Amino acid sequence: MKFSFTEEQDEFRSVLRRFLEDKSPSTEVRRLMATADGWEREQWAKINSELGLTAVAIPEAYGGHGFGLSEQCIVLEEMGRSLLCAPYFGSAVLAASAILYAGTEEQKNELLPGIASGSTVATLAFTEENGSWDNSGLTTIFDKSKNEYSITGTKSFVLDGTTADLIIVLARTPNTKKDEGLSLFAVDGQASGLKKEPLKSVDETRKLARIHFDQVPAKLLGVEGNAAGPMKKTMTRSIICLSNEMVGGADRLREDALEYVKMRMQFGRSIASFQVTKHKATDMLADVELAKSAAYFAAAAFDEEDDETEEAASIAKAASSEAYMQTAIHSIQMHGGIGFTWDNDTHLWFKRAKSSEVFLGDPAHHHEKMMTIWDA
Repeated sequence: MKFSFTEEQDEFRSVLRRFLEDKSPSTEVRRLMATADGWEREQWAKINSELGLTAVAIPEAYGGHGFGLSEQCIVLEEMGRSLLCAPYFGSAVLAASAILYAGTEEQKNELLPGIASGSTVATLAFTEENGSWDNSGLTTIFDKSKNEYSITGTKSFVLDGTTADLIIVLARTPNTKKDEGLSLFAVDGQASGLKKEPLKSVDETRKLARIHFDQVPAKLLGVEGNAAGPMKKTMTRSIICLSNEMVGGADRLREDALEYVKMRMQFGRSIASFQVTKHKATDMLADVELAKSAAYFAAAAFDEEDDETEEAASIAKAASSEAYMQTAIHSIQMHGGIGFTWDNDTHLWFKRAKSSEVFLGDPAHHHEKMMTIWDA
């Protein structure tokens, strides 16, 4: 397993960072997060036509570029730095992964090219009203009549749920136990019986929705009752992607805070020279670099199909969540009184840190998961 990036990967990161700095400055982030959708199709189409980011990790056979998870994680880390307001995570990570692992060859050829080109915005609806996201509290059910399926239930916290053209839904057969009777379905974003409700959340840069299904027509993905395995792999992959996105945001906060204290003068000297400020800067650097190592290792482990990838994913998520939140706290403190104001950009990353901390499992969940795996 390699523990460093290649020259090509470093160049890709450099090009991507320059592109996102130009396309997603904080002024643009503030403008888009104030809109109902949180992103614009024209800008989304331009991003994909110029760099093809949604196609990075989709196999070439299905219209993608065929790169590994490590390359996609570079994309996500840079997006985390810039807080890009776009439906990338729900479409290119969650939905694409579910289709890739659960769909038949025919379904992959039908659904993935649109996601790869960016013409189809997809998402994965798997979280329940009770906050459960790991199948334990799944209540959404599907019915089958004459080989036609319909879905009834409610999904919450669906990324870009109000704007998605395609919704991949996790549902179960009625009266079954955890991980039994789980199936994935493809639902048209404009299907009859579908009701989309935008949710208010602390992080306005990432729009969430509650989606109600009332006997909504659906197409089965893959084999009925066989979604537990594909969902497990989808979640592992998505957790690693989110971890890399989080370390990108944490590093941006650290850099911005350091630039501010170098510029801020107190008693005739830069406050960066004060011992307490140096200690905070050192703690931030150590936290972020350790979280980066965990996130990079998890991505490499996934690409290498390592037996301990699931554990590596949980370690990365716990480490990146804790590092991001602590860095956000330090950053606000280092900015002083201005750090609490709306005009200062620090709160944008602070809110993303908080929302990402609980998305796909908080640190406590992943610490417990690691212990369960190791005990087994």
